[in-house]
Amino acid sequence: MNESAMPAEVVTHARVRVFDLPLQAGRMALITLDNDLDHTRPTTFGAHGLVELNAAIDQVQAMDDIVAVGLTGKPFIFAVGADLSAMAMITTRDEALAVGRAGHDAFRRLGEMSVPSFAFVNGAAMGGGLEIALHCTYRTVSTGAAALSLPEVFLGIIPGWGGAYLLPNLVGPIDALEVILTNALTMNKQMRPADAKRLGIADALFEPADFLEQSMLWAAKVLTGEVAVKRQDPNRGMWDMIIGGAKAQLDARFHGALASPYRALDLVAGAKSRSRDEGFAAEDEALADLVMSDAVRASLYSFNLVQKRAQRPAGAPDKALARPVTKVGIVGAGLMASQLALLFARRLEVPVVMTDLDQERVDKGVGYVHKEIATLVDKGRLSSDKANRLTALVSGVTDKSAFADADFVIEAVFEDLGVKKAVFAELEAVVSDTCILATNTSSLSVTDMAEGLKHPERVVGFHFFNPVAVMPLLEIARAKQSDDATVATAFAVGKTLKKSCVLVQDAPAFVVNRLLTRFLGEITRAVDEGTDFTVADEAMQPLAFPMSPFNLLALVGPAVAFHVSETMNAAFPDRFYVSDNMRRLVEAGKPGIWKKTGTGGQVIDPEVEALFVRGDNPLTAEQVRERALDALADEARRMLDEGVVIAPEDIDLCMILGAGWPFANGGITPYLDRSGASERVNGKRFLAPGVASLPA
Repeated sequence: MNESAMPAEVVTHARVRVFDLPLQAGRMALITLDNDLDHTRPTTFGAHGLVELNAAIDQVQAMDDIVAVGLTGKPFIFAVGADLSAMAMITTRDEALAVGRAGHDAFRRLGEMSVPSFAFVNGAAMGGGLEIALHCTYRTVSTGAAALSLPEVFLGIIPGWGGAYLLPNLVGPIDALEVILTNALTMNKQMRPADAKRLGIADALFEPADFLEQSMLWAAKVLTGEVAVKRQDPNRGMWDMIIGGAKAQLDARFHGALASPYRALDLVAGAKSRSRDEGFAAEDEALADLVMSDAVRASLYSFNLVQKRAQRPAGAPDKALARPVTKVGIVGAGLMASQLALLFARRLEVPVVMTDLDQERVDKGVGYVHKEIATLVDKGRLSSDKANRLTALVSGVTDKSAFADADFVIEAVFEDLGVKKAVFAELEAVVSDTCILATNTSSLSVTDMAEGLKHPERVVGFHFFNPVAVMPLLEIARAKQSDDATVATAFAVGKTLKKSCVLVQDAPAFVVNRLLTRFLGEITRAVDEGTDFTVADEAMQPLAFPMSPFNLLALVGPAVAFHVSETMNAAFPDRFYVSDNMRRLVEAGKPGIWKKTGTGGQVIDPEVEALFVRGDNPLTAEQVRERALDALADEARRMLDEGVVIAPEDIDLCMILGAGWPFANGGITPYLDRSGASERVNGKRFLAPGVASLPA
């Protein structure tokens, strides 16, 4: 590894203190992991950090008067694993193999000492941070720990410092696969402390206020025999069947397109009978193979986009220009508007007023919000007091004059330019001159909406993705007239809503819907020309998209998708395809192409098949895929040329966060580069070799 090219390591120190345990249980050596930075920089393990950890364990092992070893972290953070920035600099498989072995060699010492070891997980523990806790004999977890996970498969690798062997042998394969595969592949879902206790990862939970004191008292009780820790049976008799079922689920979802979940599953399968040495060696080999792949480099690129670029949006105006928002108005009370009202109330905690054409619709929308707040209480995610305050913030009326003192009003009405222009004209008659007017349009021109207004400079696109509470992306569209204060306020509001905001220029369908519409148009065109429905729908399986094209069509709704295709065709008739068959599908009121079977599968709806007029030029899956990739490469390059976004990184960030496209692809442009589509269509790559791919 070229150390001169590596980023400087933020060293995680391992400091040792010795304490007398309560109940006269004896003395404990406590190792604290701390990088001496504030909570915005979690503790990670690089080469020097592992050296310090080994030195601390050496110091502890030299003590002959201790009965136990404890391990904890700095405030709010236990540890979050390997230094990913250093991993991106690895250039050979031997280097990757050495990284895996170094982590194993240090961590395993905590589980192989002559005295019991206790992990006091006082905060976030992800990846190697959770793995080092698994090496310990016992684990307590703070109820305030914000994030607990093994996210490696999400990043294109595997739990490589013991997790793939230790966890299944601790809790059994079903629960281990929930953490290693299911959570990781569900947009890196985090465990809550209660989840860790349910699964058997945490032996005890304690409140944050006196977590370390309670943990030490609990450890003393374990050592004196007052508390007996019981382990669950790892269920070896059902192990192979469980692995087989998990393999079938992976095949159904990914069709072999992603390597990391399959390698992780193989490791869990092997954990049934391997020794510790064999299990750790298998992790080392798998990690080395995966690190030296384009998929991992693309995953690390994606990770940096989400963790860094999304936090500092490219092109956003100075945040000091943002205006305060003390009241929000929402035009509309349908499902999307109701979801917006709930989000604004929860995150901004300011009054939110909804309007619609009649009181019945208003009451239905407000009722939805109030019901969702009550559901959050039932799930233990809100206190009753907080719920009462939020419920009181959300109200509804039919008169838009209620927006007179609002600072931010967003419309979520029917996707029709004339309707939206009329709404903005009505709003301008009642709101203040500085009130921001936002539109949640998915494809219409924000500039056209603002035309004719007295203050067009305060109009901005504010495009959410459905479901609003779940999807992290917010496309902030700057119209030709939008001023810096308006856009800065939009970014400030978006950040408070806990969304990842990307600045886009006002162009038809912005980024995500523009690419998805072009992509779906090519799939639909292939079917219209005679390609089998199943062949066309399965053609993109090698990209491991979260759903197939026709399942995406059903999710969006054929009517909405067709309307957007018409809008895009009007703007770019030479590139965006409008299918007469899709028109027939919409006119027939069909919800999609597929029909569910009694066994949970799906088949072509025979009524849909009868509606379609087909050509006699069928394509193979490879031909469909090449056509779709070429279309994506063409459209992405045009968007960059037009200045819709500043860089390819913004396109990839949008597709990862707004469409759920895989981390392992790097969004889309790295995949287009690797597949050859970029050079085939545009004559050049989007990204230089070594960015989101192995070094050239």
